[in-house]
This record gives sequence, structure tokens and C-alpha cells, in this order.
Amino acid sequence: MASERIMADIRVRKRGGRKRRFAGIAEACELAQDGPPMIDLPPYARVLGLQTTDVAGRLRFIMPWRDDVQGRPQFLHGGAIAGLLEFAAFGTLRRALADDAGSATMKPINVTVNYLLGGRNRETYAEAIIERLGRSVANVDAVAWQDDRDKPIATARINFLLER
Repeated sequence: MASERIMADIRVRKRGGRKRRFAGIAEACELAQDGPPMIDLPPYARVLGLQTTDVAGRLRFIMPWRDDVQGRPQFLHGGAIAGLLEFAAFGTLRRALADDAGSATMKPINVTVNYLLGGRNRETYAEAIIERLGRSVANVDAVAWQDDRDKPIATARINFLLER
């Protein structure tokens, strides 16, 4: 089962094994393309309560408001927002690399998060767009919003090193 494979990967990494650094996140995003709740995700994604949906061919991540993602009262924690953006970027890139899924390794080499507005106590959405997909490098932009997609609360640019 896929969840057993992911949890085995996490256990190997905890014991000092040389597994791919983000294999758990990438595989989980690949598995979650279809389903509403992302049951087979690493523990951090389960804490965030992430869910996915497909909107016009794009993978959309949804993070419901919960006390686990609260920073200061009635606001989202910045780490929860950054985690949501990271999952959106990994999931979108994994979907684009579906042909190389078994052999492609994605390593983030630069992550820049811009916090634009304070995230309030409501559902938060995130999507990512691949700006450049080359043989060895990918540039992915992710955006998070709440009520209006035209008013993002945060954006991220993640540059990945691809090993195929």
C-alpha cells in the first residue's frame, strides 16, 4: 500500500538512511491527486489538515482553519502558510514529472516566501504554476489566498534541482 511505502521511507530517513530527502512529500502529493482528503501524507501535512481537489486541470490544496495552524490569535501561523505553499509546489511539479515519477528526484535549492497579508481564521487555498521545467532545474511559483484569488496572502518561488 502507498501509505506503508511513505511511512517506511520516513522511518528509513529517521534511522539515518540515504533516501531521497523529500520522497515522502513528493510521493504523497502524487497519490493525492485524485482524492478529497490527503490521507497518505506525511505527519506535517496531516497536522495542517491538507486536502486536494482538481480545478480546471490544476492541483489545488486546501487547508482548513484549525487551532493547529493558528499563530497569534485568529491568524494563521507563517510556517503553516509556507508548508501549504511547499506542498502545492511539490504536488504540481510531481504531477508534471509523472513520466519520470519513479526516477526523478526533486531537491529544493532555493525557497523564497513573500507574506503579503495576514491569513485569517478561514480556509486557505494554494496552487502552483511551473514557470520553467528544464532537464535539471525547475522554477515553480505558488500562491496562497483565502476569499479572493486576486488578493493573495502569500506567494513562494521554489527552485528545484532535478535528478532524472
